[in-house]
Amino acid sequence: MLKKELLEQMPNIDRSSFEPVYIQLVNILRSQIASGQFRPGERLPPESQLCGYHRVSPMTVRRAINILVQQGLVTTTQGRGTFVKPMELSRVTFGLDELQSMFGQNPQNKIKMLEVSIVRSDEVIASKLSLTPGDRVILIRRLITEESDPLFYHQEYLIYDPRRPVVEAEMEVTTLHGLFSGTGETSLKRGELVIEAAVLNETEAGLLLAPPMLPSFRLEHVFYDFDNRPVSWGFFLCRGDRLRFKATVGLDDQRRTKAGNE
Repeated sequence: MLKKELLEQMPNIDRSSFEPVYIQLVNILRSQIASGQFRPGERLPPESQLCGYHRVSPMTVRRAINILVQQGLVTTTQGRGTFVKPMELSRVTFGLDELQSMFGQNPQNKIKMLEVSIVRSDEVIASKLSLTPGDRVILIRRLITEESDPLFYHQEYLIYDPRRPVVEAEMEVTTLHGLFSGTGETSLKRGELVIEAAVLNETEAGLLLAPPMLPSFRLEHVFYDFDNRPVSWGFFLCRGDRLRFKATVGLDDQRRTKAGNE
């Protein structure tokens, strides 16, 4: 049986707050899970007790519990209740926050165009863009710098259509700056990103001011239009000592759920 004092230790719902009641309840329960008051495997207070203590409707409690389920913090079992989930490494995901900061609104970031040319596609390029080897594509090579310090080398191939001249906006369709800032090219429906380890060849190392064979991160991308046809394929290269990825395992007690961002 759940200890009565655990329920009584819960903060009260703030009726004067602009924050929705169900969001307040989510954060109250998150806080108690984070503090260890409810440990992995333990049962949360039943719906009836939460309703009575906080003077809220069953619908409000269910909505809060559903958000905790979506966040991977609890699991519900019919007839038994809601239980705190143990930490699962299989649920760990790595965000692109550091990439976002690199590609964000930094006035020191500059894009240096190295090459724009029309070339014949080889088998690799043709397979990525659903073309026939030998078809013409637009090759774009550029260097992204911060205060003259190279951050990324970018090489991409765009579908070539002689009836549609390439304008500057199209040449910047996959710089990722617009995608991270929410101002990207609207003709794109979706994209696929793959991050893998690589080593720099002599040309790439020279552009990134690094020794050849230095370990690096390769961010490969394919972007599609609204007809699900590939528009561009390419990759970014970043020195391995300039980028790292971080993930939090388990519950981050500094994070609060906000309305509209459940």
